Amino acid sequence: MITFPRKLRKGDKIAIVSPAGIPVKSEVLAAADILRAEGWKVEISPNALGQSGSYSGTDEQRYSDLANALTDPEVRAIICSRGGYGAVHILDRLSKLPLRDDPKWIVGFSDISALHALMVTNGIASIHASMAKHIMLGPDDEDNAALFKILRGERPAFTFPGTPNDHPGLADGQLMGGNLAVIAELINTPFDIIKPDTILFIEEVSEPIYKVERIMYQLQLSGVLQRLKGIIFGQFTEYKSDRNHTYMEDMLREMTMNCDCPIAYNAPIGHVFHNIPVIEGAHVTLKVTANAENHLIYWQ
Repeated sequence: MITFPRKLRKGDKIAIVSPAGIPVKSEVLAAADILRAEGWKVEISPNALGQSGSYSGTDEQRYSDLANALTDPEVRAIICSRGGYGAVHILDRLSKLPLRDDPKWIVGFSDISALHALMVTNGIASIHASMAKHIMLGPDDEDNAALFKILRGERPAFTFPGTPNDHPGLADGQLMGGNLAVIAELINTPFDIIKPDTILFIEEVSEPIYKVERIMYQLQLSGVLQRLKGIIFGQFTEYKSDRNHTYMEDMLREMTMNCDCPIAYNAPIGHVFHNIPVIEGAHVTLKVTANAENHLIYWQ
């Protein structure tokens, strides 16, 4: 059973946190101004603009900011300033908080996939979406507009072009996923979200083709890959061709050739400018039509 945090109303508070990499101050401040212009109060957490080594703060500082936001009754949504690496350091401690007592939206992607896994394994939906660098572009941006609609309680459907690699079909199921390297590291932990009978979406950046293939083999050998209800391959960016595969999609197509479920390629999800917000844990319908339009529709 998945609980949706309550919709945001005018005057509700949003906390901006930095649970992983070093934030860009100008982006955080600009994003905060956009959120205020939307009618929300914004609190920039004490360590959200900090630096400690390659992180925004020490483990204790990053935990403190998130724990305070997750337990503050006035905070209705938590927006992460950026990804990077580091959220996994504080995952176990965060899991001991009473998260279900007052569920909050968590927004972000990349390394923030670890926090989405935390929430959804505790039965709480969250939003895989762009962060400060993109939010600062304002409400006229289509992805920001969709994110703000979700925060306000709407469930926008998404349509994106089909590709020749797609495997057509129709599936209903729970939407799970995120950055592949991050969620693969959580397999066989309490935060494992790569489960059979779900619709899995994945994206990746700067990982060699063979490393992604290694994870795909892990999913295949465990029997999870063949038992998915649907697969959405988002954007795989900043990788190099190797001697075995020119394109990441070629390898992914080979790895999924025996999967009997709808498979969509090149979805606008990941480390790209057009990064649609998707709700982790939501029940959705995925309609894949090769060379036509694919649809992702939320159950109301």
